This record gives sequence, structure tokens and C-alpha cells, in this order.
Amino acid sequence: MVMGSGKRVTVSSSQNMDMSIAAIRERHQQELENLTLTAQPFKTLKFFVLAMVQYCKRSVFYLLAKGGWLMLLSAVVALVAVVLVTIDGPHEKHVEELSHYLQFGLWWVALGVASSIGLGSGLHTFVLYLGPHIALFTIKAMQCGRVDLKSAPYDTIQLKRGPSWLDRDCHEFGDPVFPLSHGLRVPLSSILPQVQVEAILWGVGTALGELPPYFISRA
Repeated sequence: MVMGSGKRVTVSSSQNMDMSIAAIRERHQQELENLTLTAQPFKTLKFFVLAMVQYCKRSVFYLLAKGGWLMLLSAVVALVAVVLVTIDGPHEKHVEELSHYLQFGLWWVALGVASSIGLGSGLHTFVLYLGPHIALFTIKAMQCGRVDLKSAPYDTIQLKRGPSWLDRDCHEFGDPVFPLSHGLRVPLSSILPQVQVEAILWGVGTALGELPPYFISRA
């Protein structure tokens, strides 16, 4: 009789424990759903700062423990870059060209990051930059009947300057390459390669912009 009552007490206590754990999990899930920048701004920012500090500490410790060669290689690359930039010579034009490509890549990647990062308040950089760039190039290509309008792949919309082809007259590029057919002059398959690099870089930036919220949520 005593053994039977003991078993009932054990079963009852385990059921109560399961119910309490389920209740805790449900309450925790509700707190997570309510933890937004608009509902609880100070608490959200507090957890954001704590998670960023924890993530930075882990990254620094990891680099110090296993990234010695990476840090040494980065220092060597930075030293070589400084030497190439400061010393005059025949390599200057190549360094300048590389600088244009780096600025072009960083610009579109940064726009992609800006569109998705910011705790849900990112900039609509597709509407502000990428969309107008694609539309303007398509319109110009249709008007001129050719797609070789860029002076270089990096000849796009950037922060303080516009593309060189935007204000140029079509006669400066030469005769149309594509004949006028059914109201359309340039096929889409020819326009797409001219703007796909910018679109891909912008897409890579949006993916990178989603990583910090992911790691913060995971932490």
C-alpha cells in the first residue's frame, strides 16, 4: 500500500513538473514574440548590445586563438597596399583601376546591407538606387539601340556621381547595333548582362545584412 502511494506521488510530481516546464516554455515564447523594437525598445536594445558584445568577444578570442596566420596575412596585404598607393610608378593606373572596382563593389554591397540591416528599419535602397539604375540603363539602351554604353563595368550610379552614359547623346556611341523591330530595339537578354553584376552585389549585401540579426537571435 505504501509502495503504491509512493508510485502515485512520483507520477503526480512528474506530471506537475512537465506542466510547469510547458508553462515556462509557453511564457518564454510569448515574451520572445513581444520583444520587438516598437513594443519594448529599451529591453530590445539592451539585449542587442549584450549580444553584440558577446559576439565580438567570441570573435576576438577565436582570432587570437586560431587566426594568427590570418591576422599576419591581413597585415602583409595591408602593408603592400599602403606601399603601392604611396609610391609613384607605372603601377599607378592599375592601382587606380583596382580602386574603382573596389569602390564599385563596396558601394553596391553596402547598399544591399543597408536595405536589410537596422532592426527592421533598413533603407529601401532598391527603390532609391538599384531600380532606377536598371531602369535608366534600359531606357538609354532602347533609345540608342545598343548596350555598350558603359566606359567600364564600374560606370554606374554611385554616391557623389552618376554614370557617364546617362547624359551623353546616342550619336556619341555610334550607330544602333540592334534594328528596330515591333517597337523594341534591344532584347532583354542583351541588357541583363550589363546590370546583373550590380544586382548580384546588392543581393549579396542583403544576405550579409541578415547575418547580424541571425547571430544575435541565435545567441
